[in-house]
Amino acid sequence: MDTKTVVQEKYGAAARSVQESGTTACCNPGLNCCDPITTNLYGDVETGLLPENAIRASLGCGNPTALIDLKPGDVVLDLGSGGGIDVLLSAKRVGPTGKAYGLDMTDDMLALARENQRQAGLENVEFLKGEIESIPLPDDSVDVVISNCVINLSADKDRVLREAFRVLKPGGRFAVSDVVVRGDVHEEVRKSMLLWVGCIAGALEETEYLAKLTAAGFAAISIEPTRVYKIEDARQFLADAGLDVDTIAPQVDGKFMSAFVRATKPKRLAARQVVAHRRS
Repeated sequence: MDTKTVVQEKYGAAARSVQESGTTACCNPGLNCCDPITTNLYGDVETGLLPENAIRASLGCGNPTALIDLKPGDVVLDLGSGGGIDVLLSAKRVGPTGKAYGLDMTDDMLALARENQRQAGLENVEFLKGEIESIPLPDDSVDVVISNCVINLSADKDRVLREAFRVLKPGGRFAVSDVVVRGDVHEEVRKSMLLWVGCIAGALEETEYLAKLTAAGFAAISIEPTRVYKIEDARQFLADAGLDVDTIAPQVDGKFMSAFVRATKPKRLAARQVVAHRRS
């Protein structure tokens, strides 16, 4: 089974569990809801503004809406929007003159997100079906691209970043929360599909992330750690994947982190960048 299919099935099941039973979603039910990755990301003020199911369906590793300056009138795109929590928060911040798009490939998540939008009473929101490797929006059409622990799940991250660059307006901002790796990681962890879907094994190494953003055309790139995971944080992940925890865990101690990744699309592209993006 390929990565995309596994991700669709897992996240579809998470959406259905929220809709049918009102329980908190887990990006992998065997990993205790991905604690400590997905817990305590949003403040009481933010969650008090949203439908309960939008909060329950949150499967992110950060809170990109808290770390980016959104202005009234901005157009925001959330890649892999899930139950819609970051889209709804963004829509409130950009106001009626702005717009917030959510893009997701999973029908169950889209249905949940649209119901959350209805309950929130927000009209400046639109949820789109599609893949983050092929964004169904025109060039230069959004001011800010956000994402919450989704890019690490893609098997073609270069294409995702090129697409994000394409749809951003000149001067537009890329501001995502993602899982990032510092240094080498044991090959067994990389190979584990269970950990991949659980938001870990698909993560890019920090310098590789920087290189890919640069290759896509971005400037003013930065990676800011928001949570660094220790041995005990990784123990449950590794054990549920059938790995020798005591052997593997010391090798991953402090190497996985949630991070806020920022970059900007230059206001003026060099001629070689224009040609490259036309070809891509």
